[in-house]
Amino acid sequence: MNKEMKVSSDYEQRKAVILLVCTAVLWSTSGILIKLVDWNPVAIAGIRSAVAALLMWAYVKRPHFTWSAAQIGGAVAYAATVILFVVANKMTTSANVILLQYTAPIYVAIFGHLLLGEKTTRMDLVAIIMVFLGMGLFFKDELSPGAFWGNILAVLSGVTFALVAVLLRMQKQGSPIESVILGNILAAIIAIPFMTGPYPDIKGWVVLVFMGLFQLGLSYILYSNALIHVTAMEGILIPLIEPVLNPIWVLIFTGEKPGIWALVGGVLVLIAVTTRSIIMVYKKS
Repeated sequence: MNKEMKVSSDYEQRKAVILLVCTAVLWSTSGILIKLVDWNPVAIAGIRSAVAALLMWAYVKRPHFTWSAAQIGGAVAYAATVILFVVANKMTTSANVILLQYTAPIYVAIFGHLLLGEKTTRMDLVAIIMVFLGMGLFFKDELSPGAFWGNILAVLSGVTFALVAVLLRMQKQGSPIESVILGNILAAIIAIPFMTGPYPDIKGWVVLVFMGLFQLGLSYILYSNALIHVTAMEGILIPLIEPVLNPIWVLIFTGEKPGIWALVGGVLVLIAVTTRSIIMVYKKS
């Protein structure tokens, strides 16, 4: 019986890693999609979250709101993350936002230790160092000193994103997706005063609905389910392939080609995240 439970646990852990990779692919479209919508950034975040909330509520059918500290805290951290991310994307470059938001592993290591009692291993520290070296190379020529406040908001979104990962992980015995539903509702309510004209064109509304359904709604359904079976650190490290995928979308939609440093940095990030994930999976086998 114990062996069967272990096999089942290993299967769920591997499936969770796949869900996290799918999440990263969906998240990677955010930067370019946000740039396509000409509207107030808080309003963009609100509409995106409203659509996502409807999808998630339909998925859960009967959400169970416990109003626990972890559930409410996760909702507030999530709302802050999605709003800060969109606003920062309008104030500075997508490259800046993604790089600065993905300082999150540092904060996850701190919050995970304080709130979950999870140990940060040497392997985690090596992976974090490799990830930051890789992203430093990846955006070597793109992290501009301008757009100061946009960069500040991107850093804050990294802190709140880390809190989302840890607080959802705290609810692993329950259903953490309710925190995300509440967070989306909260973001939509906060954005109501900013939903004034001039409004987006037809293309803008299509992009907003797409972002709400897929880039935000579906991605966080996958992410919430995955976090039940992985550590908070894994939940933040594996999606770090998102910054590697961004230039692929940029190449497809704008024809812009990444430079040699971007390619080298991207390979380094992929090696760090993939190697750590494989080692962790097989250590538990």
